Amino acid sequence: MTNLQPSKANPPQLRRSVLFMPGDSMRKIQKATQLDADSIVMDLEDGVALNNKAAARETIAEALRTLDFGRRERLVRVNPPDSGFLDDDIAATAPARPDGFVIPKTETAEDVQTVSQKLAAVEAAHGWPDGSLRLVAVVETALGVMNLREIAQADARLDALMFGAEDLAGDIGAVRTRVGWEVFFARSAVVTAAAAYGLQAIDMIFVDFQNLDGLAEECRTARQMGYVGKMAIHPKQVEIINREFSPTPAEIDRAQRLVAAHRAHQQSGRGAFAFEGKMVDMPVIRAAEHVLARARQAGLLE
Repeated sequence: MTNLQPSKANPPQLRRSVLFMPGDSMRKIQKATQLDADSIVMDLEDGVALNNKAAARETIAEALRTLDFGRRERLVRVNPPDSGFLDDDIAATAPARPDGFVIPKTETAEDVQTVSQKLAAVEAAHGWPDGSLRLVAVVETALGVMNLREIAQADARLDALMFGAEDLAGDIGAVRTRVGWEVFFARSAVVTAAAAYGLQAIDMIFVDFQNLDGLAEECRTARQMGYVGKMAIHPKQVEIINREFSPTPAEIDRAQRLVAAHRAHQQSGRGAFAFEGKMVDMPVIRAAEHVLARARQAGLLE
């Protein structure tokens, strides 16, 4: 494990919408910078043909050096550690200093550590702070699901876990359905492991990008499960994902009143109390505080 200490001083990166764009298209990357996505992932893996990897690396490096991404997080999805492309991916793009890298098909702690060690070498060569290049791991195979505990603890550079349902279904021989019971165990396991080890959990893609109502419904389910955001594969998905992973005005108002009532009862020496006809204890208060924290992070509350 790389000897880094995660920062507790800064709030976690806002990652409601994580938009993937092919790394070999400057036009599409530039378009993404005009959208309200929280994170833009410039892809070197599935979104780029084998004979275009080198050109995509150059395009991503140029985009990082020349485009104004504003508040948007800049991530690069490299090829898997065992692909034979990883060294070239990092050598070409890391010097342009993205905010972090996305590791696809993460199956072991060693996959995370391999990438982290390469990034540590880049940081040292450029005099950058240790751990300034962050990592996000995509869990999308049966072995990755089985090794979630080790992956989540692999390295302090790791910020988040993403769940890849499509690749997982292919790996286990499942048939994908809208309901998603065939991947429900793994989807639950990823968000649980992320919560256990202080990481963010980013939900699977929604492939039918024309079905915006279906996307909104799947976002609501993911949020109920504990996911903080969702991967997007089309620009029109970004607005809906942002909306569904942000607290509503009614949720913010209720959380504020609940926290205020809790403080008042604490000052009077009382613990559990009734609020709007229901008993309230600390788990409920923590949930309300989480709503307010997300509202502040999304700029909905000072």
